[in-house]
Amino acid sequence: MSQRRGAKRAAAKKTIVPPVEEEIATNSLEEETGTSSEEERITKSQRNSKKQQKLVEEGEQRSDETEDGDAKIENKKGKRTGNRQQKSNSEPLKKVAKTDGKLNKTDSDFGSLDFTSKSKTKDGKPWNLKISSWNVSGIRALIKKNGLDFLKHEDPDVFCMQETKCSTKNLPAEAIIDGYHKYWCAAEKDGYSGTSLFSKVKPLSVTYGIGDKEQDKEGRTITAEYDKFYLVNVYVPNSGRGLVTLPKRLKWNQVLKDYLKKLDVKKPVILCGDLNVAHNEIDLTNPKTNTKNAGFTKEEREGMTELLEEGYIDSFRHLYPDKTGSYTFWAYFGNARAKNVGWRLDYFVLSERFVGNVCDCVNRSDVYGSDHCPITLFLNV
Repeated sequence: MSQRRGAKRAAAKKTIVPPVEEEIATNSLEEETGTSSEEERITKSQRNSKKQQKLVEEGEQRSDETEDGDAKIENKKGKRTGNRQQKSNSEPLKKVAKTDGKLNKTDSDFGSLDFTSKSKTKDGKPWNLKISSWNVSGIRALIKKNGLDFLKHEDPDVFCMQETKCSTKNLPAEAIIDGYHKYWCAAEKDGYSGTSLFSKVKPLSVTYGIGDKEQDKEGRTITAEYDKFYLVNVYVPNSGRGLVTLPKRLKWNQVLKDYLKKLDVKKPVILCGDLNVAHNEIDLTNPKTNTKNAGFTKEEREGMTELLEEGYIDSFRHLYPDKTGSYTFWAYFGNARAKNVGWRLDYFVLSERFVGNVCDCVNRSDVYGSDHCPITLFLNV
């Protein structure tokens, strides 16, 4: 009897599998392939590829501002990955191979670009003032891509940035550029929103915000006063995926319009920055499929129209009313920039009485480092 019991115990020991090791192996396999069937994995990859391609074709606008309800698509997968990895306590998991999700180019070949201009006003006066504006999508990320080398080549008299995403105490040393007076307007929440203004000539005055307590916490506006004009650098709120923050955006439109009107009474105004709207169908690749997406809703477009009707002009469209395919924003995924599936979201908007001072307005689409490109205004003042 005792011999039989010993044999049973020995057999049982042979069939026991450590449960922790089994869980780790299962989780690792699930993360690496997504399924135990190779055929199912390929089918899923093809579905993801088609979905991603559809987003690119529609030119769907994306923003890094997850607080505005416009979360990055890649982050959804990244969060799930992180959760599974924490549960398994296993070694770092292998990444699933990408399908057609090519990322945009990030480095600029500045040596091959021509930043010179011989532009003049309508009555033949050459430009003597250059203002550049750029949504940098994070100044720390831009510096890692050598994006601030743009300043050496463009050499603007004034440089405005939006979406700097950095508090003043966390600014990297590379952001302190010699030869400019520098002004920063950071959001209360570090890593979110933010604007800055660099100026070779010291402004008469510099103010922050537009007089709205809620909006001004996000560091969206810097105004610099010069002898002959006001320069207002803005980063307009995004209406968010699913338009969850459209009411906030519409409130902003009205407050900004009132703010500009008070300035315009004193001096002409130059409004620049990421206005987060493609005003007309010519200003994005796929207008028909984006009428319910942030940046091209009826409400946002009407807001832009109402602003211009207050006595302002869109300098680029004033000079190039019929130019197509000229954009300032491209989604990061699907190689959208190489395909030029884009939106024109960045503007120089001027008081109508200042239009005679405009020489040119250009989109520097060959300058990389962000999902936006810089824009530059040439003036005679």
